[in-house]
Amino acid sequence: MSSDPVTSPIVDAVRFRAGDKVADLNPSATPGFDGAKADAAPVQAARSNRLAELQELLYASSKGRDDARSVLLVLQGMDAAGKGGIVKHVVGAVNPMGVRYTAFGKPTPEELAHDFLWRIRRALPPPGHIGVFDRSHYEDVLIVRVHNLVPPEVWGARYDEINAFERELVDGGMTLVKVAMFISLDEQKKQLLERLDDPTKYWKYNPGDIDERLKWPQYQEAYQAVLDRTSTDYAPWHVVPCDRRWYSRLAVTELLIEALEGLDLSYPPANFDVDAERKRLLES
Repeated sequence: MSSDPVTSPIVDAVRFRAGDKVADLNPSATPGFDGAKADAAPVQAARSNRLAELQELLYASSKGRDDARSVLLVLQGMDAAGKGGIVKHVVGAVNPMGVRYTAFGKPTPEELAHDFLWRIRRALPPPGHIGVFDRSHYEDVLIVRVHNLVPPEVWGARYDEINAFERELVDGGMTLVKVAMFISLDEQKKQLLERLDDPTKYWKYNPGDIDERLKWPQYQEAYQAVLDRTSTDYAPWHVVPCDRRWYSRLAVTELLIEALEGLDLSYPPANFDVDAERKRLLES
């Protein structure tokens, strides 16, 4: 966990614990951070620099030695929760060379012809990289459940399949940072209206989002089941309130920093004679 006295409580404050209820969440809260938006700005800048340092270490650690470790950031939330902003403002602070980003939409015919985890496996980050999933395998126990796209006995079996899959990833050296992003219906309406008011944002608007809003009680039930059944000691969920974008970005930054610092990374040693190479270079 970060040692920063201002932000270190965030990681613990947003971690999902057995018994926590989605219905009780306040999407405008800022758990673990007592300041306002203006207070967060300098903290975010400093912590983004730290995140960039750690990401470089992760990337470098996979070069010149057998280090298969990686980090996977899973962003799961309703539309307008701010997933794109996390990618732009948090992940965007690091070197894109070491990032693998995937946005999962409606499955293609090819993807539907395979097991639901097939397309997920194909998008996993290689060693030394931070992978980012904008939506994820959890769509197959969220939207699939809410819209009855497959029988209950099919999606019901997927919770255990997901747990086994994530156990496999962790055993292989991947650290999972799973973030459930929650926005209030009022804030989501505000965000969607902004898209309709700005011609440059029409492309971001999906008329189907209104239909999804009407199913929020069903989504609450589905998210509760996801948190209850797939938050494990090796891949825990973190529940982040997202009405205040500045807070959710700071929270995800802290979660990534904690994950990377927990790897105890170091730069690989030279696999050549440094002095001899310096002499050769000076003489060239």
